[in-house]
Amino acid sequence: MVAIQDPKYMSPQEYLDWEELQPIKYEYINGEVFAMMAGGTIPHNAIAVNLTTALRNHTKGGPCRVYMADAKVGISEKGPFHYPDVMVTCDRGDKKARKVIYHPCLIAEVLSPSTERYDRGQKFQQYRRISSLREYLLISAEQMTVECFRLNEQGIWELHSYADGEELHLTSLDFRCPIELLYEDVVLEEEDQEQE
Repeated sequence: MVAIQDPKYMSPQEYLDWEELQPIKYEYINGEVFAMMAGGTIPHNAIAVNLTTALRNHTKGGPCRVYMADAKVGISEKGPFHYPDVMVTCDRGDKKARKVIYHPCLIAEVLSPSTERYDRGQKFQQYRRISSLREYLLISAEQMTVECFRLNEQGIWELHSYADGEELHLTSLDFRCPIELLYEDVVLEEEDQEQE
């Protein structure tokens, strides 16, 4: 994220109205807007597409909807507002949403070196405030590893890690797939170096 020059405080509604007229996407945190970083890698994009496709096929015909990077999530109506790589909502209230999803059960971020620290830290801290959220996925774009933070019945976020050869299980959607499916047609950096 890149803070805009000469920032001025915006109310959540001012941000939503203003951003609609902008040529690029902006996230909103505590009255300030931040330009979304451009230039994601091809593996990053391919992993997000693979996850979206698998989740879409799984939820088709049901009450849940899958969204990608152009869909905004609101922590509350007052913000913050973010653009996760992938999210799923099964909430009836989100079905008619036009600008913002407020009730996701799953959010996924594909990690990149420039965003990993933020995705693991401050962003996850904000996402945890969403009462409907049950799982938060962090997917590496550099090696075949997936981390799933899952909210247990005691209200504690537990980490479940998945590696090459293992099956990803998303309990919020009763979804299972080998993690290799997320990396289908993706050339990871370590594979690329081995081929040289």
